[in-house]
Amino acid sequence: MQDIEKMAGLPGGYCNNLTQYSRFLTREVNIGNVPMGGHNPIRIQSMTTTDTMDTMATVEQTIRMVHSGCEYVRITAPSVKEAENLANIKKELRMRGYDVPLVADIHFTPNAAEAAARIVEKVRVNPGNYADKKKFENLVYTESTYQAELERIYKKFSPLVKICKEYGTAMRIGTNHGSLSDRIMSHYGDTPEGMVESAMEFIRICEDLKFYNLVISMKASNTQVMVQAYRLLVKTMVKEGMNYPLHLGVTEAGDGEDGRIKSAVGIGTLLADGLGDTVRVSLTEDPEFEAPVAKALISRFEAGLPQAQTDSTLSSDFRFQTSNYNPYHYQRRKTEEVLNFGGHQVPRVVLDLTGQNLKDPAILNGVGFSYSALLDKYNLSDQACDMVYLGDQLPSFSFPGGLKQLYDYPTWLSLTHKENAHPLFTLKEFKSAAQKDGKLNFVQVLAEELLVEEIKSLIHTVLILHTEQQNALQILRKAFIDLCNADIQIPVIIRRDFEYMGDENLQLYSATDIGGLQIDGFGDGIWLNSKDTPLSVINSVSFGILQASRTRISKTEYISCPSCGRTLFDLQETTQAIRSRTSHLKGVKIGIMGCIVNGPGEMADADYGYVGAGPDRITLYRGQEVVKKNVKTAEAINELIEIIRIDGNWIEKED
Repeated sequence: MQDIEKMAGLPGGYCNNLTQYSRFLTREVNIGNVPMGGHNPIRIQSMTTTDTMDTMATVEQTIRMVHSGCEYVRITAPSVKEAENLANIKKELRMRGYDVPLVADIHFTPNAAEAAARIVEKVRVNPGNYADKKKFENLVYTESTYQAELERIYKKFSPLVKICKEYGTAMRIGTNHGSLSDRIMSHYGDTPEGMVESAMEFIRICEDLKFYNLVISMKASNTQVMVQAYRLLVKTMVKEGMNYPLHLGVTEAGDGEDGRIKSAVGIGTLLADGLGDTVRVSLTEDPEFEAPVAKALISRFEAGLPQAQTDSTLSSDFRFQTSNYNPYHYQRRKTEEVLNFGGHQVPRVVLDLTGQNLKDPAILNGVGFSYSALLDKYNLSDQACDMVYLGDQLPSFSFPGGLKQLYDYPTWLSLTHKENAHPLFTLKEFKSAAQKDGKLNFVQVLAEELLVEEIKSLIHTVLILHTEQQNALQILRKAFIDLCNADIQIPVIIRRDFEYMGDENLQLYSATDIGGLQIDGFGDGIWLNSKDTPLSVINSVSFGILQASRTRISKTEYISCPSCGRTLFDLQETTQAIRSRTSHLKGVKIGIMGCIVNGPGEMADADYGYVGAGPDRITLYRGQEVVKKNVKTAEAINELIEIIRIDGNWIEKED
């Protein structure tokens, strides 16, 4: 096997190269006739939402998924009867000419896993609930009692490993943030470290039994936790001489724009790191809609980004050890506060108004400022942008008092009234300018041309970093790390310019490039441009990226599972119904889960939960505490709202 330490760049690191794209080389794993890892393409998969006992419905949906781009199809097997019916599903698919590898999804039932492993090409087990029962108890262990627990798990898990080995069945060890066992939670806490150790315990058992046909995942709804856990997993595997392929996914991403942006922030960041061998985008939509999103995310990296030379990364990346950058723990880059940019201020949103009709205040409606001609005033939404760029154009109406304006330096110089107006310089202009703003200036610099010595002396300044390179995240990250190493604390706005590519690709690409930097703690603002895209879409995407990366909360967050054969109600319809009643509750997180498997654990850090408990029965949660059991579905949303109201978190929606 290769020198894995060298493959991971830094000794004990997690990627080949932090500043150039380079795919991390993993072990090849055989899954039916579609191998994963190694030099194979990044594979796409999704999960059926039908009842597994309904053979024909599952077969028909699987075929639709294959035609949409799925290379693996996962099917839930909550009990032995469903596991055994996988044989009928597989037989029917093969009779129709579809040899797509099938994956059995197992949670609490080892006997179902053992039955499925004799039938399908791969089984997925969750180490948090395969050998443990979650009771949300705080447990105390001595070294000997903890070792005894590991021996108990070994005995419970090893029969499945032996069956997989005998039948040539692959296995995914899939840790989920929200379903860590009480033992792991008590010992490691609710942390990426706990997620990694949960998987490593099972991996070590497999290796002890000389079974290596493994795929690993570290899923979470919180994108910061998810990214940190995958990176830490790779670092841990490298230290122990392993390089198993990775399955990437953000759990309960939701639907629509929010689901796509959240998925891209998590999955796209890791793909840009060179990590990931298969992807599942978990949307609260029909599974056929997931594969095209995954394909769009992957295509950027398979289309031929410049590949780093792995041999040179040890020396080039070694200097990152001296910076304040820590890829395993979120820490926002320390900056000085310049007016309301940087420091402890939330990341700001900048929009480009050049080319817009600057005679009509209605152009601001789509960016959070609704103008009332009757009252001659603006109403601000929670997603009102913070600054607009006007270039060399002057508006013929008065802007809202809280909206900053950014002008090219020569135009700014000519303004009679400069209140709330600020200049944009090139670095050359700034150095030679006789007049500057006494409080706030903006200097735009190409990231690949950044020289820290040239900007050390800038004061009352915010830097705008942009790049024209394809591997934008790596180029921009290098600039940020250079700033960290030089201890330059100037606030930075990240600017990305895209040609028109459709709303969905804009969501995915910008969320990867800018969201990935936010996950790393880099960036005090976003300036997103997309030719021919409506301002309202650009504004919504900008705020969506900040929300998904947990760096600026501006709306209600819905942690909604993607549905499967275990789901006990219509998730899409219910999610939309809850959203229509609660979307005005800024900062509140609501988990909407189809069954107990995706219940209190999978909701992770949700404030409230709506979980299927049985036919026409819902259990309502406050955090991970059950508040009301077996509520009738027709009454459940009203009861959920009443709990929010009792807690003092309810506000009436404005008409």
